[in-house]
Amino acid sequence: MHGGFAPCRFARDRSGATAIEYGLICALISGAIVLVAVSLGDNLDFRYGEVVNALTQ
Repeated sequence: MHGGFAPCRFARDRSGATAIEYGLICALISGAIVLVAVSLGDNLDFRYGEVVNALTQ
């Protein structure tokens, strides 16, 4: 058998754990981007409303 006993090879292989870690980091960054976009969107909507009200007076 080439490479040793399968469970031992699996225990040494960290690529799955690394992929999960990168996935978690990506999820956290995506969540932060969504929060910032929603926050900015609400703020911009409010600002555009103020401009429209000022122009219609």
